Amino acid sequence: MNKVTIIAYHYVRDLQHSRYTAIKGLDVRLFEEQVAYLQKNYHPIRMEELIHSIETGDKLPPKAALLTFDDAYTDHFNYVLPILYNRGLQGSFYVPCKAIAEHIVLDVNKIHFILAAATDIEVLLEKIFKDIDYYRDEYQLESNDYYIKKWMTKHPKDTPQVILFKRLLQKALPAKLRGILADKFFEEVVGIPQEIFSRELYMSPEQIRCMQSAGMHIGNHTYDHYWLNTLPAEQQRIDITKAQNFLKKIGVNMDNWTMCYPHGGHNEDTMNILAEMDCKLAITIDVKIADTTSFHKYELPRLDTNDVPKAVDAPVNKWFAEA
Repeated sequence: MNKVTIIAYHYVRDLQHSRYTAIKGLDVRLFEEQVAYLQKNYHPIRMEELIHSIETGDKLPPKAALLTFDDAYTDHFNYVLPILYNRGLQGSFYVPCKAIAEHIVLDVNKIHFILAAATDIEVLLEKIFKDIDYYRDEYQLESNDYYIKKWMTKHPKDTPQVILFKRLLQKALPAKLRGILADKFFEEVVGIPQEIFSRELYMSPEQIRCMQSAGMHIGNHTYDHYWLNTLPAEQQRIDITKAQNFLKKIGVNMDNWTMCYPHGGHNEDTMNILAEMDCKLAITIDVKIADTTSFHKYELPRLDTNDVPKAVDAPVNKWFAEA
């Protein structure tokens, strides 16, 4: 066995002083505690070490750990980079290129901030079902009861009402309508123009280059941030290649490039494309300890930050025993 505990992060910010205190993120103070816990109990490695191990079969250190960060938020530059740099650690940061190249807000982030800014989920649901009524004939939509019964489900981290709202804008409705409604609710609830909000939310090319100069790994998170497994093979190739070209254009070294699948979505077509493009490895959202001797290099699983203790002196948990 050759195991590595890969950990996934998204929002890491000073939540107490954030404009959106309700966003589901990791407070920077807890992040620093978690990093200290990892250094105490694990052996943090660099992406280059993992690539080398996969290519050569060389053993990783015992209790190896790798830190990964999705979506290239300015949080990562402002809060994560200083902590990692001062501790001599590397993070791997995955860039959704369209958000930065075109100054738009990804639909997944629109949903996050709509929910963080809203005061009443019932009001949001009432409004979205009125919209569904309005668009029902044009998009041949199902009844409201159908969506409620199918998508209003229990979840360990959200109420059924929040899950219903998310699923309606993530997958239940046709893609074009989801975009229309996400824009509408973002404008109504958040009320900040996308171009301004995007520049505040995501890193700039200059910040990404600075990350790289500080020793961080920069990876491909596609261009449009689609679920790749919902796209034909040729469209997947276009999306991945477009992201590669953007990253090269802004000065990212793509010699040892890696992929992080948006939403974890991928299929056999995706993996064949990555092999043709000499991708070194790819990470998913499957919650397991990665073992490079048993997992395909394009299907490496990760733990979420919430699966790892957030205090330096916390006792180890079940994931440590499996690592």
